[in-house]
Amino acid sequence: MTKDKRTLKDLNLMDKFLFDEAMEDKDNMKTLLDIVLGQDTHLKYPPQTEKEFRNSKENRQIRLDVYAIDEDYVVYDTEPQKQNTKNLPKRSRLYQGLIDSNLLPPGSIDFNALNTVIIIMIMPFDLFGYELYQYTFRMKCEEISELELEDGATRIFLNSHGKHPEFVNPELIELLEYMEKSTDTVAKKCESKRIHQIHERITKLKSSKEMEIKYMQKWEEKEIERQEAYAEGERVGEKRGRTEGETRINKLTKYLLEQERTEDLKKAVSDAAYQAKLLKELGL
Repeated sequence: MTKDKRTLKDLNLMDKFLFDEAMEDKDNMKTLLDIVLGQDTHLKYPPQTEKEFRNSKENRQIRLDVYAIDEDYVVYDTEPQKQNTKNLPKRSRLYQGLIDSNLLPPGSIDFNALNTVIIIMIMPFDLFGYELYQYTFRMKCEEISELELEDGATRIFLNSHGKHPEFVNPELIELLEYMEKSTDTVAKKCESKRIHQIHERITKLKSSKEMEIKYMQKWEEKEIERQEAYAEGERVGEKRGRTEGETRINKLTKYLLEQERTEDLKKAVSDAAYQAKLLKELGL
């Protein structure tokens, strides 16, 4: 079960491998956050890719694509999502909870010390169906619409297929288009100098022999995992099939013995066609 192999140069920023590698560069990460959030971000540490969070060994682990902290200790988690897995709102809730649970040291009682956390999911599809480029969620009071909870948690869902440019910065639209198709052709159409600078860095990344080798190794690892998962699925299916078959035969044997149809039982043991006929006849 081998998927068509794509080269490094075929990848776009929506592809996890290229996105992670590109966003390890502080300049790329800063530019993305500046455009999405309309701010001037100053990252305190280099971005981390595939950062793992788990409350305990018994609980569900998550792996964040790109995790960053700025000089004001605002935490950013940025995730490209190529497929609509039908669980992204609740997945973002889990990410929020696990990030929060790791922000305070053990024994801390000052909950106001919790960092502001912004989760950004970037998608080539409209998750909510209102044809917007950007959906921003913060906690609000249902009874008093202008009352915000101000708990420091923000979740943003970006849609590269939006149809209402009047609600967002044109540079954000160009960024989303470039992320979906990170090519020379799309970059040339962009008016944003910052996106041209990102494209220059992406072009160098795609031309790197070292990065090509890393991508091939990662692809091979995932291909081996897929093949092993497929083989395991076949083994499980075969085992389940044998178990179900044995159950049907046991039911047939029990029925024939209860009905004292010993001659039918003897014939079914040596005649597969007759056995199948009896199974069908009895609805087994």
